[in-house]
Amino acid sequence: MADQQWLSSITDIGPGNIRVRGYHITDIMENLSFAETVFLILKGELPNKAEAEMMRAILVASIDHGCSPPSVLGTRNVVSGGNSLNAAIAGGVLVIGDSHGGAIENAAKIMQRWAKKEGETTALAEELVDYMRENKIRMPGFGHRLHNVDPRTLKLFEIAGRCGYSGRHIELCKAIEKALEEKTGRKLPINVDGAIAAVISDMGFDYRLGKGFFIISRVPGLLAHAYEEMTREKPMRQLGNRNYAYDGPASREIKK
Repeated sequence: MADQQWLSSITDIGPGNIRVRGYHITDIMENLSFAETVFLILKGELPNKAEAEMMRAILVASIDHGCSPPSVLGTRNVVSGGNSLNAAIAGGVLVIGDSHGGAIENAAKIMQRWAKKEGETTALAEELVDYMRENKIRMPGFGHRLHNVDPRTLKLFEIAGRCGYSGRHIELCKAIEKALEEKTGRKLPINVDGAIAAVISDMGFDYRLGKGFFIISRVPGLLAHAYEEMTREKPMRQLGNRNYAYDGPASREIKK
């Protein structure tokens, strides 16, 4: 029935025809990079030179961060249990959430809401940090367990400046970093998630795509870890910290 037709503006397919956002897939294969194609399928239009360069940098920034992140441990554990490659990648992606990879979405949501307010970013940042502290809310995208200064943040902001994307959201992001240090007495550097949140906001992306940027970037890293686990390690090996102590009820019996 016509009234039950499912409409999509993303890809049109037919015999010998595959068109993504109106462009034939072979034309895309010949002329666009992967980063440019991601921009096209998300935005619906071809990126200009600056947008393409910015997208490339974003997708590279989070490709991997060693063996310790939860998504990597998830992928390696699934492989170690004797499961398939697709199950391992899915397992790693399923670990991605608000506490790991989700800061892009959550930080972008806050920045996009506050950047719409009138006033200078310094005053807005101070007001935001006061609000977060009063309500005991942690500002996502700031602080890192390893890096005092996240090198990926510095490079992303450098490229953003070169590409003309140092807008109100990046300005607000930097002001938040200063306000956090002034009001908490702690250095909480902008991490790569916070930087990406600010950049995609200045590029006009909806915050709800935030986790998606992390997933697209991280999957190749998860694939590499899955393959390494399959080819270099024995099954059912020790992964993660087993140094735990029991603190439940003392030994007891069921009385009949």
